This record gives sequence, C-alpha cells and structure tokens, in this order.
Amino acid sequence: MRKPLIVGNWKMNGSLDDNKALLDGFKAGIGNVKVAEVAVCAPYIYIPDVAEQLTGTPIAWGGQNMSIEAKGAFTGEISTAMLLDFSCKYVIIGHSERRTLYGEDDALVAQKFAVAHKAGLIPILCIGETLDEREKAVTEEVVARQIKAVIDEVGIASLGDGVIAYEPVWAIGTGKTASPDQAQDVHAFIRGQLAAHDKAVADKIRIQYGGSMNAGNAKELLAMQDIDGGLIGGASLKVEDFLAICTAAG
Repeated sequence: MRKPLIVGNWKMNGSLDDNKALLDGFKAGIGNVKVAEVAVCAPYIYIPDVAEQLTGTPIAWGGQNMSIEAKGAFTGEISTAMLLDFSCKYVIIGHSERRTLYGEDDALVAQKFAVAHKAGLIPILCIGETLDEREKAVTEEVVARQIKAVIDEVGIASLGDGVIAYEPVWAIGTGKTASPDQAQDVHAFIRGQLAAHDKAVADKIRIQYGGSMNAGNAKELLAMQDIDGGLIGGASLKVEDFLAICTAAG
C-alpha cells in the first residue's frame, strides 16, 4: 500500500509573516491528517525559517530546485549540500516552469535527479505535456521520453527511490484540471512504463498529480488507483484548502 504524499509548492510566494501564519495553521490542523505524508517546498531564502518552525512536527520540507554543481562560480544557484544543511528531505526536479521558462531539458533534469539522489535527497520528478502536445495526442510519447531520460541516467532502481509528479502543463495555474479519469489514464501509463523495467519499482513508487488539485477536486482525484498524492501550488498557500487536500488523501 503506497502512502499518499501531499507536497505544497509555494513557488515564488511568501513573506516571513505570511509563512508563519500559514505554518501555524498547518501545525494546528496536521493532527487531523491520518494517512498522508505532508511536506512543503519553500523559496530558498525561507527554508531556514521553515525548518525552524517545522522541526519536531510531522511536516517535512524541501527545495524547489537545485544545481547539478557542488560549489563554485554559479551565481544565484544552490547546491544539494546547502539544502541538506537545513535538513531538507525533498527537492522538486524538472517542474514545468523550470522546463518552459528556464529551458531545462530532459538531459539536465535527469542529471539533477542523479545529483539529488546521490546526495540523499528525495527527488520529486515532474513530468507532463503542454496543451499543444495533448491536442496532438502525444501525451504518452512525451511522458515516456521524460521518464526514459532519467532511467537512462540513473537506472530504474534509483528512480524508484524518488517520487514522480505528473503535471499536465495545460492545467497549471489556468483553472483547468484534468478529469479524474484523464489523470488516472496517464498515471496508469506511467506506472506501466516503469513496470516494463521493474514491476516492484512500479508498484512501490508514488505518482502524484500536479495539475491544479484543490479542496474541491482532491477527494475524487485521490480516489483513483494510481494517484498517490498531489504536488500542490496555489492551494498550498491557503491553510484550509491545503489541509482539506491532505485529509482527502484518507
């Protein structure tokens, strides 16, 4: 039985005061979350403060991105060691916004997965298709290619140590959401791609849905056989909504 994982991705949002109010709310309500594992991925500058506030609670934390480099003249970047200095458990790899806005291709995303995994972080590998790709009916081709890049880089066993987040890019921040059946179809395809390499890995790995999951649709999405949680954007910035998603996981 795969334990659901709900991860809040704050993206470039927050302030010291807003974060404290948000985390206070999460801590007050986390006792009502009986099944899901919960984490938040904050902007780098707030990770030390988030770590201080969440230490000793059931809520884990992580980074939204990282460099493949260990150190050096890479202005604006951050290393795995820096994330580990503040006890990060997770790091998001290859989010659609990193791919589309900052040009991260499959090869770089695979390298990032390898570096994060080797460092001892749990990579959350984001994969998914654009609206144009969905309309051209190449969703399966796209996600298969994205998965293959990581398997070629690290092997199926190492991929199995991470988490996959399927994010239909056309459903992020647009208000659109894949129907539960649409999402399940792609999740099942992803698991099938993994099973072709190693059924045990396919059975154990958690595949999150990352396309505008909210308090209203979470229960139906999370009831799908192959949806094992959510990578939550906007709804993770609202205490009641995020906790509602967490409790909807079981």
